[in-house]
Amino acid sequence: MNLTNSKINRRHFLRRGAVALGAAAVGPMIVPASVLGRAGAQAPSERIAMGFIGLGGQGTGHLLGGAWTYVAGGYISRPDVQVQAVCDVRKERRESAQQRCNEYYATKLGQAGYNGVRAYEDFLEVLARPDIDAVLLALPYHWAAPMATMAAQAGKDVYCEKPIAIMVNQGRNLVETCRRFGRVYQAGMQQRSEYGGKFRIACEMVRNGRIGQLKEVYAYRQPGVFFPTEWTSDRSVPVPAGFDWDRWLGPLPWRPFGGEAGHAISGIYIGDLNWSPHHYDIIQWTVNPDPTALVEVEYEKNAVPASGAAAYPNGAAGRPEDGNVHYHYANGVVVHSTSYPGEPIGNVGGAVFVGTEGRIAVDRVNLVSYPERILKEPLRPTDARAERNSGHSDNFLECVRSRRPTICNPATAVYTMNAILIGGIAMALQRAVKWDPAKGQFQGDPAADRLLAYTPRPPWRF
Repeated sequence: MNLTNSKINRRHFLRRGAVALGAAAVGPMIVPASVLGRAGAQAPSERIAMGFIGLGGQGTGHLLGGAWTYVAGGYISRPDVQVQAVCDVRKERRESAQQRCNEYYATKLGQAGYNGVRAYEDFLEVLARPDIDAVLLALPYHWAAPMATMAAQAGKDVYCEKPIAIMVNQGRNLVETCRRFGRVYQAGMQQRSEYGGKFRIACEMVRNGRIGQLKEVYAYRQPGVFFPTEWTSDRSVPVPAGFDWDRWLGPLPWRPFGGEAGHAISGIYIGDLNWSPHHYDIIQWTVNPDPTALVEVEYEKNAVPASGAAAYPNGAAGRPEDGNVHYHYANGVVVHSTSYPGEPIGNVGGAVFVGTEGRIAVDRVNLVSYPERILKEPLRPTDARAERNSGHSDNFLECVRSRRPTICNPATAVYTMNAILIGGIAMALQRAVKWDPAKGQFQGDPAADRLLAYTPRPPWRF
């Protein structure tokens, strides 16, 4: 179904129906101005009907307002959005969200007992609803790419929280599916849009040669990848009442509930898939490498323990995460991921760009340069500009209406995730790898290629 055409047809139908009803009416009918799109409100036919799948802290924050979501009052408070469905495998979460949404609309519309927001345990029921235009996904790591792909196949536009994909092949499928079905997709890597434009300014300064020729970048987060260890625990913990553990696991290999079910189960990932997408996205945006050129990834074994203890003796035993990863791009830029403690620019990572004539460091709080004059000199009218917008969620909703690509569209998001995942594979193997993005495989390395995908647990097939 073509979303744009379906909205146009629905508008025309409603307008023709309103004329017919007006001619046939035998008495006046009084309705709230908001229902008609007056008093500054948007008519229902102009609102984007949304479903919210995954109602933990991030998902509920997007829905109702909260940290890390950057929409005051959440999506439900926006006049251009109509929340239609909430979904979670935890009964208490979906019922709480449903109640709060219905209470909000009851107050806003002056309709006591409003019950227009439905709650679901099975996300497939949400995707099957033809009246939902878009979904916001805030999910465990392993569900992000599969569910976003299924949503695109179902004709939904998608806002998906990181990590976007945990395997390279998942990302490729996501890009191809969004393209094939003409879906708008926004990755929740919002540093391109938020934080007062600090990251965009850093990108523009580096791209326009303010630090001379870019030589090195330091990323203060590790890459990561899905690399499960064998489950050996005999711990037996009852599944909480109202929690569908089997559905939460979904395509992952089966294991009994062990009392943990947040973003991810411990022991199945190497490195960082939580914060690293934010910072590698900015690095990729700024470095702007050739997306078809070979990338050589070097693994430096046993650099410094993540605990901050003294350096391991060369060759001593240590975790893969205790090594550093270095990306060598075809344009000569080297990106270093480091596990060194005491990050110099904030506690959530960031990046330092080193050029022949200076440095720029940026995180969510700070934007600094050496020499200081670099950031004091404004961009010239002829300098290249990076894309900007009024907010990450604003950009998503604007693109749902316009059908233009978002600032963090699937191809952009997956290119960033591939950098993280190939670095994670080098960490898992504890050796160098050579990635050929044009072919979507490693160069002469079948052992590394085997880590590009995994077989999902039946009945899930993607």
